[in-house]
Amino acid sequence: MKKIGIIGGTTPESTCYYYQNYIKISREKFGPFTFPELIIYSINFKEFQNNPRGWEGRTEILINAAKALERAGAELIAMSANTPHIVFPQVQKAVNVQMVSIIDALIEEMRHRGVKKVLLLGTKTTMTADFYKNALKEAGFEVIVPNEEEIERVDGIIFSELSFENLESKPYLVELVEKYARENGIEGVILGCTELPLAIKPGDVSVEVFDTAAIHMRKLIELAAE
Repeated sequence: MKKIGIIGGTTPESTCYYYQNYIKISREKFGPFTFPELIIYSINFKEFQNNPRGWEGRTEILINAAKALERAGAELIAMSANTPHIVFPQVQKAVNVQMVSIIDALIEEMRHRGVKKVLLLGTKTTMTADFYKNALKEAGFEVIVPNEEEIERVDGIIFSELSFENLESKPYLVELVEKYARENGIEGVILGCTELPLAIKPGDVSVEVFDTAAIHMRKLIELAAE
């Protein structure tokens, strides 16, 4: 099997969630004791989040992490967060091994489930920037994002609560999804931040739940097994 490399630390909690899915999915696919080799490079989230050079500096951090994983022998590389995919093309260009996009894996899963109209939740950057929405629209999906006030609230919940495993605002997030199901006819919700599955799980809401972290990890394991 191919060796998987993960750029983690954005946030550490999301990286832990990736690792939990790595264990769960590997056992489902291979049995209780077989796992693809996995290397995790966990960056310093404070240096990433508060970088004085903005996305230029963050991209440099991600590229350095990807190159370190390549030197360590990784044959597949992924970033264990949605928002950093805003610079996915630049990071992929900097290494010679295959990188696996969380957005590409999500699109494949959405097509498999036959969903067309979805609500996108995530960080403020993920919900407002074009990189995520445009990729989904170009793939044929109708994408709705919350209003400005809701975007600020969801972003705050992610960084102030879920990043510390605080689930106090779970009822708000569940009701937000149900509001868009009632009023806009969404068929699914994209958990476009890898902290969100801590609060929203299948069965919590009346629409399809797309756990991007789990979908991404499953795709990595499938590719590793080829």
